[in-house]
Amino acid sequence: MKKILLSLFALLSLASACKQNDASKSNQKATTQVGPPVDTFIWSPESFSDKKIIRYQIPGFDKLSLQQKKLVYYLTQAGYAGRDIIWDQNYRHNLAIRRTMEKVVKNFQGNRNSDDWKAFLLYAKNVWFSSGIHHHYSNDKFVPGFSKEYFISLMGSVGARLSDEALRAMFNPEFDAKKVSQNPEDLLKHSAVNFYDQGISEKEADDFYSRKKASLKDPRVSLGLNSKVIRNSRGQLEERVWKVGGMYGKAITEIVGWLEKAVEVAENEKQGEALKLLIEYYKTGDLVKWDEYNIAWVQATEGDIDYINSFIEVYQDPKGYKGSYESIVQITDFDASKRMRMVAENAQWFETHSPILEAHKKKDVTGISYKVVTVAGEAGDASPSTPIGVNLPNAEWIRADHGSKSVSLGNIIEAYNKADGSGLLNEFAHDYEEKERTRKYGEVAAKLHTALHEVIGHASGQLEEGVATPAETLKNYASPLEEARADLVALYYIMDPKLIQLGLMESQEVGKASYDQYIKNGLMLQLRRIEPGKSIEQAHMRNRQSVASWAWERSQAENVISKVTREGKTFFEINDYEKLRVIFGELLREVQRIKSQGDYEAGKNLIETYGVKVDQQIHAEVLRRSRPLNIPPYGGFINPRLVPVTGTDGEITDIRVEYPDNFMEQMLEYAEKYSFLPDYN
Repeated sequence: MKKILLSLFALLSLASACKQNDASKSNQKATTQVGPPVDTFIWSPESFSDKKIIRYQIPGFDKLSLQQKKLVYYLTQAGYAGRDIIWDQNYRHNLAIRRTMEKVVKNFQGNRNSDDWKAFLLYAKNVWFSSGIHHHYSNDKFVPGFSKEYFISLMGSVGARLSDEALRAMFNPEFDAKKVSQNPEDLLKHSAVNFYDQGISEKEADDFYSRKKASLKDPRVSLGLNSKVIRNSRGQLEERVWKVGGMYGKAITEIVGWLEKAVEVAENEKQGEALKLLIEYYKTGDLVKWDEYNIAWVQATEGDIDYINSFIEVYQDPKGYKGSYESIVQITDFDASKRMRMVAENAQWFETHSPILEAHKKKDVTGISYKVVTVAGEAGDASPSTPIGVNLPNAEWIRADHGSKSVSLGNIIEAYNKADGSGLLNEFAHDYEEKERTRKYGEVAAKLHTALHEVIGHASGQLEEGVATPAETLKNYASPLEEARADLVALYYIMDPKLIQLGLMESQEVGKASYDQYIKNGLMLQLRRIEPGKSIEQAHMRNRQSVASWAWERSQAENVISKVTREGKTFFEINDYEKLRVIFGELLREVQRIKSQGDYEAGKNLIETYGVKVDQQIHAEVLRRSRPLNIPPYGGFINPRLVPVTGTDGEITDIRVEYPDNFMEQMLEYAEKYSFLPDYN
């Protein structure tokens, strides 16, 4: 999925620092609330490890019609019904480990004040947050702060057990150490993610899909998107398709049941037809049907309610084929969408004036829609950690021929803003001018960057005739290069006077604020997410460091960016914003060429040279300066709870919104209500 994460704007919340809600830092205990006033709402009730837990609201839900409320409710239930899938996709032992932990948490009668118990709860929360025993972002395995013997005693006290291999997975740091590995020796051998049977090599998978592609009637289908590759009893590779009656069939049957209810209350015919095609895809597993659904979905632009549901994001597959299960249910924010509609309406202007080669420009940018939305519920790969913007569908040919949908998750961004303070800005901004610029323009800069990244960035450019898909040509570098391309489009245009003409910003100070944030984040702040001595492996982080480091190196000849040391602290100061824009344009031209021509060696060289290795001295400094601020680098969300209100006849008369406050309780509630798969699938 073309997805933008909050981490792209690690400083996003700083723009609204002067509006900081003191309640988010209060010692007052948060409680489940129904329709709370904003000024008493506790946005961040808990933090642990490197994570903060945040709550978000659904403003305007009460203004929806009963039919619309039902649609939102059915779609969110469909999303939650597939929750087990992402756990199994992330690692084969995850469901067994999760259920054992949940049994212990609910039933243990021993000492709940000991250091061992506290360490166990911390481990459980980390696992819940990441939908598995590997970190959601770094892909490293969590290290328990308690002994194997203690955990075995916990299991014994509640009548639970795990296999020897599952225990080995938990307590042996070398066993299945990486969920997704970038080790070039063999991407599959070193990755624990559950998309391929153990023992299947990267070469075997490549050969398998080469043969499958050669036999396709339509070579444009998203090959391998909805299946696991297994070795059958004859030693041959084959696919287990995720569908009703297939792998994950029990959960998918539940998803389909809720989607069928959603069809009955669809807002219009096009929306209903798209839902029917999604149901048919889930029933058949037919990837041609998936394309038909995406075309229908992208053309269903009327109505207030929309959704993302299925196997979409391919970042977790080291080979870039398999889609992780995901669901986001959205309500249009009409006021905010109206303000940003200009971006989509001028997509062709942006394409025409792009610095990329003429051969790589689309002559007719088709069917782009952009909305700011209010999230009503998220599941799978979008929860608890969520993007702040999404652009779909992924298939290049559908985007070219039929268009795309881009959304910015407005209430998620708002919740992030409310949950953080001004500490990072004060510590890492170079001078008073930069701080004031960020406070005044940072929020609009972040929103504009998101819009330009999603709407223009991912929708721009085209492959040269005969060039295969980026997943085939650029392989494991396709994702960071695509995110870099979209970022560079946003960076190039956010300093363009055209945005002032369109009324999207009042001055180029907005663009300067965006550049300040991006360089600081790409070269310094995102390193808060990396352990000392580690390299960068996550695609979005590789993207950001590649762009910032390349621009920093290129800027040295004309002192476009200065590296300043003051009182033992490092700062980056942009001296010439217009020249930096030219540099971003040069890199955009090259990254688009790499994608359009499928130049694997150039793409590999760019990412490996600029996006992987960490400046250890800067890294140590960033960690040292960040530590006293006590601001976790990752955020994840507690979903609101939608509760049906029924009449005496059992019919739904309303949907009530509740705002739970306890992350652990929500995880246990979801396990109780939405657990449809066996431990091993």
